[in-house]
Amino acid sequence: MNRSLADTRRWVREGTELLVHATTRLDEAAYDAPSHLPGWSRKHVVAHVAANADALANLVHWAATGTPTPMYASPEERATGIREGARQPGTRLTEWLRLSSDALEKAMDELDDNQWASRVLTAQGRTVTATEIPWLRSREVWVHAVDLGGGIDFTALPTDFLTALCDDIVTKRSNAPGPEVVLQPADTPARWYLPGPPDDDSAAVTVTGPLTEIAAYLAGRHHGATTAEGAAVPALPAWL
Repeated sequence: MNRSLADTRRWVREGTELLVHATTRLDEAAYDAPSHLPGWSRKHVVAHVAANADALANLVHWAATGTPTPMYASPEERATGIREGARQPGTRLTEWLRLSSDALEKAMDELDDNQWASRVLTAQGRTVTATEIPWLRSREVWVHAVDLGGGIDFTALPTDFLTALCDDIVTKRSNAPGPEVVLQPADTPARWYLPGPPDDDSAAVTVTGPLTEIAAYLAGRHHGATTAEGAAVPALPAWL
């Protein structure tokens, strides 16, 4: 994937600034309102992103010290943190988001080149180098800023981030069941391919639209992408 550590660190800072600013505009009623994620209020979304910063800080500690430190003790701990966080007042959630994000940023600032090359284990069970941590965080802050449902959509996301996001999602989806799809943005030379079932002889469907809509489609969010003929696009399974 065509992204550097400098890119992902920048995306984390910019996305965090956008998301924190969005939460400061929410009063308690707006915080309690539904987000774009089914069954989640805006409080659930912010609690999740704040807790994610704390969890990724565990991986930074792992990289810095060599002591295995999982993101979460268990899936149940992760779910409980979101559920209990969603019961907090909105002002407290905004402060948690800001403090946890700042702590993660400071911890990443202190890693040296050898520590960035350390291998850690994500919550999904993938072994990656620590350089992947800011990429994981940038996905969280940008995509969930859209999920918040406060007027931010994929057009607010940087083009280079959207391209990297599509690269990342296509890599994951290529190893999972789904339809055969060619993804051709109308406003960039980038092109992606999802292979589909090996025993399916039907022609691949070409999905087109602005890069913002292609990224939203791949991420399983509301989108305006269509087939090349202008028809509805094939449904994709869950991304994460």
